[in-house]
Amino acid sequence: MKRAIQTGTLCLLLMGISDVKSQTIRSDFRTERQLTHDATGHTLNNTQVFSPDDEWIVYDTRNLDTELGKTCCIRILNLKTGEDRLVYQTPNQTEHGPGAGAATFCPTKSQVLFLHGLRNADAQTLYAITRRTGVLIHIDQPQRPHFLDGRDGSPPFTPGALRGGTHAHQWSGDGEWVSFTYNDEVIERLSHTDISVKDLRTVGVMAPVRAVSAPDANNADTFGGEWFATVVARVTEQPQPGSNEIDKAFDETWIGRDGYQKPDGSQQKRALAFQGNVRNKANQTITEVFVLDLPSNPSDLTKAAPNEPLEGTAATRPNPPAGVVQRRITFTETGIEGPRHWLRTTPDGSLIGFLAKDADGYIQVFGVSPNGGPIRQLTHQPFSVQTPFNFSPDGKQVAYAADNSLFISDLQTGHPHRLTPRAADENRPINGVTWSNKGDRVVYNRYVSTVVGRFIQVFQLSWF
Repeated sequence: MKRAIQTGTLCLLLMGISDVKSQTIRSDFRTERQLTHDATGHTLNNTQVFSPDDEWIVYDTRNLDTELGKTCCIRILNLKTGEDRLVYQTPNQTEHGPGAGAATFCPTKSQVLFLHGLRNADAQTLYAITRRTGVLIHIDQPQRPHFLDGRDGSPPFTPGALRGGTHAHQWSGDGEWVSFTYNDEVIERLSHTDISVKDLRTVGVMAPVRAVSAPDANNADTFGGEWFATVVARVTEQPQPGSNEIDKAFDETWIGRDGYQKPDGSQQKRALAFQGNVRNKANQTITEVFVLDLPSNPSDLTKAAPNEPLEGTAATRPNPPAGVVQRRITFTETGIEGPRHWLRTTPDGSLIGFLAKDADGYIQVFGVSPNGGPIRQLTHQPFSVQTPFNFSPDGKQVAYAADNSLFISDLQTGHPHRLTPRAADENRPINGVTWSNKGDRVVYNRYVSTVVGRFIQVFQLSWF
C-alpha cells in the first residue's frame, strides 16, 4: 500500500517499507582485505575505479582530499597478482602543482582518465580549480598523456576549447563521452573588477568529435585538446526566488548505461543528472536535482544556439549547445543535503539517487525518476549515511558507509545489511564505496595508522 508522508525535508512516497528503520539491522559481516600497505596515500575516486575486466583498480597518491595540487602520481593495482604499477607521474611536481588525481577507469577500454593541473604551475600561478584539465592514459603506454579538453583563455576564444578548469571526470556507460564540473578562469578574473559577475561552477561534457587546435602554442596556458569540450548547464548570478534558475551546477552523473525511458516510451540516450542550487520563495539557497537531456549525436555538441557562442565572450561565460534541455525534477521544502556526494543512477536509468534528511533528521539515500514525480526513500536506519554511494551493477542494491561501517541496502525491501563491524572514528570507511563491474566486490578507503604515520589505504570486500 502506498502512502504519502510529509517530512521536514521531503514529500516522500513510501512503498510499504516505512517500518524498516524500526526493525533490527542485519549484520552480515564479511572478511575485508587490505590491498595496499605503502607509507603513502592511496585515494580512490568515488566511482569507476575498476578496469573493464575487474583485474585492476586505479588510485592517486593523495593522503588528504585537499591535496590534489600536491599529488604527483596515478597508479593501478592488480587485484589478482598484487602488482602495483605507475601509469603517470607529473613532471616537475612541487607543492604548487601541477598535481594529478581523481582517476577513473574507462568502462570499455584499458584507459584511465584524471584531472591534471596546468603544466606551468609555480609559486605565482598555482594549481587552482580554474587551472586544470582532463588527461587520458592508455595503461599499456604509461607516461604518454593525452590532453582531452583544450584550453584557450584569451579572446577571440576557440569553440571546443575551454577557458578554465575541468574536474571530477566521469565516463558515460559506453565509454564514448565524459562529463565534468567546470570553473571559468576568464569570469573569475573579471569578478575581481566587476562585483556583479561571479565564477559559477557548472557542468560540461566532452566527446571525440574532433581535435581542437591551440591558437598559440607558445603560451603555456593555451593548448589543444584531442576531444571537443563544451559547457552544458546554464547558471546565472541572481536566480529568481521560487524559480528553476540556478547559480551552481555540480556533482553530476550519467543517467543509466544507455540513458532513460521517457513517459512516451522513447529512449533519451544521453542525459546527465546534477545537483543545482536554486533560491526558494524565502530567497534561501537550497539544492535540488536537475536533468540535462543531451543530443545523441556528438557532432551536435558543436552547434551553438543563436547569439550564444559556445566559447563565450570576454564578458560572458561559455554557453550550452543548441538543443540541450535543462529540467528541475525535485521540488522540496528545504532541499537535498548530506556529506559531499555525487548523484548516481541505476543501470537502467529509471532512478536517480541522492542524499537528504529523513523525517528523523538522519541523512539517507533517496531516489527519483529522471522524469520527475514522487521521491522514494531507499535506505532506512537510525543514523546517517557518511560517504558517497553507488548502485550495484544489477541495480538491486546500494553500497555506502554509515555508523562507521560498510553497508548495502536492498532497493526493493529497504533492508540494510551491515557488512563490517563498527570502527573507531579514525578508522572508519571514507570516500566512495565502489562496486566491481561484475558486482562481486566493493573497494573503499580507510586510514591506517603505522609507526611512521596515518595513510589512506585501499580495502576490498567480496561476498561471492
